[in-house]
Amino acid sequence: MTTPSTSQSHIWIIDDEDSIRWVLQKALEGANFSVTSFANANTILDKLKLGQPDAIITDVRMPGMDGLELLTRLSTEYPDLPVIIMTAHTDLDSAVSAYKGGAFEYLPKPFDIDDAVAIAQRACIKKQSSDNLIPTDQTAPEIIGEAPAMQEVFRTIGRLSKSVISVLITGESGTGKELVALSLHKHSPRANEAFIALNTAAIPKELLESELFGHEKGAFTGAQALRKGRFEQANGGTLFLDEIGDMPAELQTRLLRVLADGVFYRVGGHTPIKVNVRVIAATHQNLDEHVKKGLFREDLFHRLNVIRIQLPALRERKEDIPALLKLFLQRAIKQLAIDDNEVEEKTIDDETLTYLSSLHWSGNVRQLENTCHWLAVMTSGQTVHMSDLPPELLKDDQIASDESSGDWEQTLSIKVKQLLLTGASEIASPLISSVEKILIESALQKTHGRKNDAAKLLGWGRNTLTRKIKELEL
Repeated sequence: MTTPSTSQSHIWIIDDEDSIRWVLQKALEGANFSVTSFANANTILDKLKLGQPDAIITDVRMPGMDGLELLTRLSTEYPDLPVIIMTAHTDLDSAVSAYKGGAFEYLPKPFDIDDAVAIAQRACIKKQSSDNLIPTDQTAPEIIGEAPAMQEVFRTIGRLSKSVISVLITGESGTGKELVALSLHKHSPRANEAFIALNTAAIPKELLESELFGHEKGAFTGAQALRKGRFEQANGGTLFLDEIGDMPAELQTRLLRVLADGVFYRVGGHTPIKVNVRVIAATHQNLDEHVKKGLFREDLFHRLNVIRIQLPALRERKEDIPALLKLFLQRAIKQLAIDDNEVEEKTIDDETLTYLSSLHWSGNVRQLENTCHWLAVMTSGQTVHMSDLPPELLKDDQIASDESSGDWEQTLSIKVKQLLLTGASEIASPLISSVEKILIESALQKTHGRKNDAAKLLGWGRNTLTRKIKELEL
């Protein structure tokens, strides 16, 4: 344990990793904090009786008392003491557990030092009360995400765990919007009530009104009995309206009225029905643009868009692909089990894993999961190789462009292996020509067309450069 040196804002750091404690302490002391560090949480409660810091930063997984257990004790005994939870185990359960336990903030490792200092500064300024904990015994759907964008999604779900406020989830098709909606429900005060999902784009326009609000017997041809709609079914719980951007204009008006006063009429009915429903909506469309074009009601948009969660495309969170592949492949293999018999586990070799992580994945997580089902069925051995991949994944347009990565050698390696797998031959000449063309054009651009200077930059003679320009028809 180190001793604080000043009387400024005082932070306690609790982590069993020496390097983490050292880095955080140096950064915080550089920001004019007084810091005390501990290798475990076992003596923290006793030390708090002698005096409190302004905030605590604690790891989750440590020998002895872990961070979440400590958080639970602190939120009960010291509810005004801000606690910042940090963990290398970046999963949704940790984030939600941290916020439900009364954490001031959730900091995934590896973290940005500036972010850690900024959070510590906010924690010392503002005390967060956490008297009303919301217990839950339901298992939340599994969401994996170490990427920063997914960590922000986890934070938002955690912050909303005590709320039933309306949420709008946006993102491309296949990014997992319904999974996030279900997580919001599972980690809300309505977790024990119904979660009803409806894809508004999948229901014919003439049936959608009845699907949402129900109908009375005889309301229209074929209505042979009273039917409760999705709003009634979700009463007290959560109604998830997927692809809300495709909802017809006349139904947008009816939906707005329900959101405003919680009252509606069944189709063909005359008795008002009052419900208490939390609405979570989702769309892959740009609702802001729809509003500007008059395709979506602005007042309804603002009713739904109280809190917005933007889900990233899979190509924007490529660091999550290996973990997702492992999860989906294991899940697909278990689904193949017949009569509870054991099924051979399968793994993906490093080369194939690298290649799959480079793909564009236009269908996002849904496409990745479907691919794992294909591999579980079609791969004969225990290891998935490049030759086991479905043919459509070996096309040129599947490789994601990622100029920011700078890993051109890996991209070239993937391209070469892809060509060989498709049965191509004599591949060296066109690839070398492509590389030379890029070199020459870049050098000439740098020298504003001066060939002598460009040749020197490339390490060639002028005659060599001139010959290659003619050969490549530049």
